[in-house]
Amino acid sequence: MKNPVIIFLVTVLLLANACKPKDKSLIIKFEGSSFEQKWAISDLNPDFPSDWSGYGFLTFDMNASSTQRFFINLYDKEGMRRLRVLPFQGAWVRASIPLANFQKRNVVGQDMAAIGQKGMPGYGLGFTGSVGFIKNIDSLGILMENPMGSPVLEVRNMRLTMNPEDSILSPVPLVDEFGQWIPDEWPGKARNIEDLRAAWNEEDKALQTNRFNVSKYGGFLETKSRASGYFRVEKIDGKWWFIDPEGHYFISAGSTGINPGGSFARTEGREYIYASLVPDELIKSQSDKRLGKASFFTWNLYRRFGEDYYQKWMDFTVRRMDDWGLNTIANWSDPGFGRSQRKPYVATLSGWGFNPRTMGMPDVYAPEYVTEVDNAAERQCSPLRNDPYLLGYFVGNEPPWPGREMELINVILEGEDTPMKAALQKFLSGGDTPERRRQFVYDTYTIFIKMVNGAIKKYDPNHLNLGLRFGGHPPEDLVMASASVGFDVFSLNIYNYSAESVLLKRIDEMTGLPIIIGEFHFGTAERGLSPGLRQTISQEERGVAYRYYVENAVAHPSLIGTHWFQWWDQPSTGRGDGENYNIGFIDVTDRPYKELVDAARETHSRLLEIHSGKIPPVSRQAVTQ
Repeated sequence: MKNPVIIFLVTVLLLANACKPKDKSLIIKFEGSSFEQKWAISDLNPDFPSDWSGYGFLTFDMNASSTQRFFINLYDKEGMRRLRVLPFQGAWVRASIPLANFQKRNVVGQDMAAIGQKGMPGYGLGFTGSVGFIKNIDSLGILMENPMGSPVLEVRNMRLTMNPEDSILSPVPLVDEFGQWIPDEWPGKARNIEDLRAAWNEEDKALQTNRFNVSKYGGFLETKSRASGYFRVEKIDGKWWFIDPEGHYFISAGSTGINPGGSFARTEGREYIYASLVPDELIKSQSDKRLGKASFFTWNLYRRFGEDYYQKWMDFTVRRMDDWGLNTIANWSDPGFGRSQRKPYVATLSGWGFNPRTMGMPDVYAPEYVTEVDNAAERQCSPLRNDPYLLGYFVGNEPPWPGREMELINVILEGEDTPMKAALQKFLSGGDTPERRRQFVYDTYTIFIKMVNGAIKKYDPNHLNLGLRFGGHPPEDLVMASASVGFDVFSLNIYNYSAESVLLKRIDEMTGLPIIIGEFHFGTAERGLSPGLRQTISQEERGVAYRYYVENAVAHPSLIGTHWFQWWDQPSTGRGDGENYNIGFIDVTDRPYKELVDAARETHSRLLEIHSGKIPPVSRQAVTQ
């Protein structure tokens, strides 16, 4: 009999030899519309085996000149496996990429963001869906799509490891006391509190009121329809409109995330990369705990407005929205601000049992589910039923299972015993085919959404149901299933350079409902921030992109609202899932991006005439690389 101890020791020695760090440095300069540098694995590390399945991580050190995302591609004769990386800018980072994510798609998460990415110590990791075996790897590629300004990535010490070695190496600190990225420079970067106070005072003096001829709800005063006391929708001369409580036509121009909290950066285990954190005594002095340890945006509000910053922030934000032409407090915003009856707002409902272990699908077959839904609707909707400023309710956000129905079925069957699993097994006993598996998913969705929508109307018959905020291109089965279940508006998030008129037309024809876009954005690679899901080459071009997107969207007869994601930039070191996007109307120091604000203001002054068909939308598109 072979000695298992000897076998184990030999295996460990072989693994250790394959994992020896190599000092060879690779420098990739990305140019062109799409650029990939590809190597045979033996050129990266002579000790690399072809079979990577026995290892845990691909580990290497990297330093990126830009925050633009890149892809790591593993190749064999069968094809490619791919993961996405959001790098830090101008810092050496040790990255350990989990090899498991090259082999199997993530199926844990209740929405598309949660299931699609993860925050790592020194970068963000995105799951692309290109997965497979890694037992015969012959080459590796690093790819960047649409590189801006010839960014450079340096990689060294590439090796396979059994355990993660993630770390942020140098230089440190990376973030200054105001939350700004230290390794980068840009015009207007604050050097001290005096710089900020001067900029804050300048903006305060420049804000104007009464720029737009609108009602207190934001409706266009020169229009008139039936007043109901609440927001409603109406199709007039072939075009859908929101109608405000006083009967004026209304196009919803909003921003998500309007709140004083900012995105909270992850600090645990990497405190050393921050020049300063929010002082503990400052946190303890706030009974409501609004000041989070890593919310530099909130700390800057405290610096700007003082200890009673919340009410002053709210008053100032109303002035900004008046000046900029934003008329809706959209998703993920401060509930207190929404209910202050200063601006129309949306309410984002929860409590429906979205389960990350079943890709967000709730167990509608559980005996207690009806009661849970009823209680959640009563708790959230009853207090708002008489509020005229409430535009309507969003039911949920970007379920991740559309287009992945077979994976959802497998997750349910392989999971713990639940009423939903029992219902699925019973259903499949009558025939187990891909078509029937898919049918079960949509039957379950239909039960869920009818139940939820019915409960909302039970406790609030006055307000609109704005839908479920689907992501991307929802399958036709999903669109059809949503057409007659109680939605007053069909909502979806479209991250592209336009709202895709073909997609809008398809949804219009299939549902007959007005449409609202719940999220879109544009960013650029600067300030230690990545461009987000759609990039432009500069702050000026962000404004150009905003105008083109919004104006061409509202030119569609069924499109009655666009909501930008989001009010403030994400933290440069990444929020919980690693996103560190330059997507704010304002930066971390509470200063607006003038180019974006000016463009948005101009567009918002044209919404009535564009949607009425009196003037065309702008035709200039943004420069993206």
